[in-house]
Amino acid sequence: MTTPAEIEIGLNAAIVAISARTPRLLVVGEDSDALDALPFGPFDPNRHRTMEMSLRHTVEAQTALELGYIEQLYTFGDRGRHKMPGDQGPHVVSVGYLALTRLDSDRVARLELSGARWRDWYGYLPWEDWRQGRPALLDGAVLPALMAWAEDYSGHGQSARRSRLKLAFGLDDFPFDEERVLERYELLYEAGLVDEAVQDGRIDRCRVSAPLGRPMRHDHRRIAATALARLRSKIKYRPVIFELMPPEFTLTDLQGTVEAIAGRHVHKQNFRRLVEGADLVEPTGSSQSATGGRPAALFRFRRQVLEERPAPGLKVGGRSNG
Repeated sequence: MTTPAEIEIGLNAAIVAISARTPRLLVVGEDSDALDALPFGPFDPNRHRTMEMSLRHTVEAQTALELGYIEQLYTFGDRGRHKMPGDQGPHVVSVGYLALTRLDSDRVARLELSGARWRDWYGYLPWEDWRQGRPALLDGAVLPALMAWAEDYSGHGQSARRSRLKLAFGLDDFPFDEERVLERYELLYEAGLVDEAVQDGRIDRCRVSAPLGRPMRHDHRRIAATALARLRSKIKYRPVIFELMPPEFTLTDLQGTVEAIAGRHVHKQNFRRLVEGADLVEPTGSSQSATGGRPAALFRFRRQVLEERPAPGLKVGGRSNG
């Protein structure tokens, strides 16, 4: 009879904030030379009644940050996700979470003391940032390497790979769907185009000369991709975007935050009509001085909308041809 494998449950948090209209991901590292990692720790049911309580305790201990909004993402349990040479330890199954927070001077100071730091989310997933148009990295490196990988197969497998590429990256007549973040990352991993495939022992060396984004420990970049996909979807039907905003904000700042998450530019007038039509915000009666222009009106989230309809969100973006 086969002895059952030992299993440990780990908890990982993709913690997101917005700074200078850039989506930031909170990472930790043992030293400056270590790969970036999401805050993580084991679930100890003897100390904490729920996994969420355990995660909140772990994050606060590692980063001095008290989490606000949090939701469970997915369970990551593939063999090889924590692969080490000669590793005979228990298999680690990780439960990923998405958490949203606001940046202020107190939080930044506490984080600096803890050694945690904020990184540009798109530094890990650069092909996802379309705010300045189609990323040059796509046609210059990503797609040629993926197409070569798809052709390096025969029969039905080749056709299946091509179909996955079309769906994930919006090729031929398929639109580019900004929510397929995880599918795009998993194709890159499977094709051996990201460093994590080397770390996991799937290939001897990466199949592209220059790194495609900043690598992370274990499968933390996959968890980060899952979190981005969830958040891009969530802002369309729940008002979670306001978890990233200060109590008072301009509509320009709100648009910049939405664009940072969606990874695409949104037409200013269309955005304002969308916000006004959704009744998500209300004016505060105050304004903010703008350099070289008229003062901008300040708004706040109108919380009554949560009692008025079941799915108050901002249905921005959608799909576009690549």
